[in-house]
Amino acid sequence: MRVLVTGSTGWIGSAVVTDLLAAGHHVLGLARSEASAERLRSRGAEPVLGDLDDLESLRRGVGSSDGVVHLANKHDWGNPAESDRAERAAVETMLGALTGSGRPFVIANGLSGIVEGRPALETDPSPAVGPGSDRGGSENLALDHAERGVRPVAVRFAPSVHGAGDWGFVAFLTAAARERGVSGYVDDGSALWSAVHRDDAARLVRLGLESAPGGTRLHAVAEEAVSTREIAEAIGASLGLPTTSVPAVDAAEHFGFVGHFFAASMTASSAHTRDLLGWDPIGPGLVEDIRTGAYARA
Repeated sequence: MRVLVTGSTGWIGSAVVTDLLAAGHHVLGLARSEASAERLRSRGAEPVLGDLDDLESLRRGVGSSDGVVHLANKHDWGNPAESDRAERAAVETMLGALTGSGRPFVIANGLSGIVEGRPALETDPSPAVGPGSDRGGSENLALDHAERGVRPVAVRFAPSVHGAGDWGFVAFLTAAARERGVSGYVDDGSALWSAVHRDDAARLVRLGLESAPGGTRLHAVAEEAVSTREIAEAIGASLGLPTTSVPAVDAAEHFGFVGHFFAASMTASSAHTRDLLGWDPIGPGLVEDIRTGAYARA
């Protein structure tokens, strides 16, 4: 299968490219620069020069593909409305090019905000609907196209997609610990996060692309609930730093933008995902990854 991957040189995307190539697929990777394009060529992928704002490059890439994996996002924390706008426009463009073709469209989303007070299930719809909502409501927009001749599949990623080289939430928490000289958790550290190793997440994306029915929601979750205190203690141990509680009112100052997320529980079940696709995560757990130096070496 010829697969267009947006975000192909990103943290998750680069692992997805590796997994797709190993499985015998031909990868077209969206590349914002010639340097990114060369990295893709060196790995055996075919670059498509463009970005999320270059809608013509997206149409061109979709037109040359048998399926799409959409992982890119601007993640502009200073201007989330712009990130949401760009996401909506890009997804509308790609879905428009796929309509009536029966080809798969795998779209990334997070678990934050899906439900409150319990682990999210694959049957829980995203509350983000319409252009003005989180990520421009792109998950629901995509899933609605199951009735328009597209095979859409939503993959919701755990808040920590971890491994050596990660520059996500845990990397920011590690950086804050280095800067402050102490590894913190918010209040009593009882907030819970789901987690998944990057290689397991990449394999799930491929399985979803290859065989998940249209309209499916998948959860890239290997560990359902790791306490934020456990995460902080593992970071402290890996850096040789003490661990302490940070009051919620001080979380933003202590941790930066990630403090808001570190104070909240973001958990989900992946039972249906595992049963549907036979997905069995085999990578190390989040605490093990941290304690064995995956972030201390960053």
